[in-house]
Amino acid sequence: MNDITEPSSNNAGPDEITPGTLQDKVILITGGVQRIGAVIARTLHKEGARLVLHYRGSRESAHALQTELNGQRENSVVLVRADLLDQAALPAVVADALATWGRLDVLLNNASSFYPTQLGSVTETEWDDLMGTNLKAPFFLSQAAAPHLKEQKGCIINIADIHADRPLKRFPVYSIAKAGLVMLTKSLACELGPQVRVNAIAPGAILWPEHEIDEVTQQRIVSRTFLKRQGEPEDIARAALFLIRDAVYTTGQVITVDGGRSLNS
Repeated sequence: MNDITEPSSNNAGPDEITPGTLQDKVILITGGVQRIGAVIARTLHKEGARLVLHYRGSRESAHALQTELNGQRENSVVLVRADLLDQAALPAVVADALATWGRLDVLLNNASSFYPTQLGSVTETEWDDLMGTNLKAPFFLSQAAAPHLKEQKGCIINIADIHADRPLKRFPVYSIAKAGLVMLTKSLACELGPQVRVNAIAPGAILWPEHEIDEVTQQRIVSRTFLKRQGEPEDIARAALFLIRDAVYTTGQVITVDGGRSLNS
């Protein structure tokens, strides 16, 4: 077992993540090598965390990020490749994290499929993919990780979406899956307390999807935010850092990071 940070003089139990440090805490991030996931990884690594970064097909990006972060702090990042739609493989993802450092402090469920589905022609494959990555995998990963997170008084963070509450037109299956992820967050907070905190982050307009969204649509979306600007991946990373490091009396909550867009109907 690696050395752990001693708790401060507050009421945090032994091994609990205390405000001000992530030194040597072990964090598993799914979809952690590209886009928002990679920014979260860099932010948490800068705070001293040791990372287990999951990826599926982005091998080049995964190894580049691992090299970058290990160059900053030797032997601080490992990679695990898995298809999250393969339920039988999910316990092995958690086991790989444990095999490296013997502990797990945080599970961050970030990986997600996102694409439109036309009502009337939705296929079972599309349903299984969107439900699988956005809801089923987070549940079974959390189930596998729970005993180990309890040992460290750790936490789970799920990356949800503002469209869990307000459905996105042409994306019914995705919206349903994210709504389920919000309820998963609340249910696991109930089931895993008091040892494990479970919260979610609901991003708004942060990065535009990889499929095409025209400039007019982008401008319309941004105009509906109270802050009148697009968010940055760092905004999500800072919210994750807060939930891990500082929010020691917060569980079962969804932090919305959308510049006020979801309030502007």
